[in-house]
Amino acid sequence: MKALLALARAIDWLTHKVGWIAAVAVIASCFISAGNAIIRFLFSNSSNAWLEIQWYLFAVCVMLGAAHVLKVNEHVRVDVLYGRLSGHGKVYVDLFGLIFFLMPVMGVMLWLSWPYFHGMWVSGEVSGNAGGLIRWPAVLMLPVGFALVLLQGLAEIIKRVAWLLHLYDMDIHYERPLQ
Repeated sequence: MKALLALARAIDWLTHKVGWIAAVAVIASCFISAGNAIIRFLFSNSSNAWLEIQWYLFAVCVMLGAAHVLKVNEHVRVDVLYGRLSGHGKVYVDLFGLIFFLMPVMGVMLWLSWPYFHGMWVSGEVSGNAGGLIRWPAVLMLPVGFALVLLQGLAEIIKRVAWLLHLYDMDIHYERPLQ
């Protein structure tokens, strides 16, 4: 179990670093968006490439940030019963969801998105907009994001099993998001 917990810590470290990239993408997207608006307003000029880079950065934010959201236990969950459960009940529900829903879905999505990315990469497809960008960097975020969530799901399973075995101390408190 020590080796598995070391693996979980390594995955957590990777997720943290990639989450930082997602956070920087949000800030960059905001500055680019503001810059585009200012240039459009002041000079009546715009560029499709600058508009598309915002979409690309949004893909980075969402797909690279998803694993971090899972790591910090802020992901979306159905809270009908979860909030009323004790510590062990929450962990068992988490394990069930991770093993039977998250892992299979992320595996299928990774399997389906890789050929899509590969096709874009091989073809070198470019946006149909004048001055548009190549599409494969944005599409690459799909398999990378799904793989990261798959890895973080594995880390979460390891941590919860270790918690049940009293080998890992984990904060299982979940506060329902404000509605």
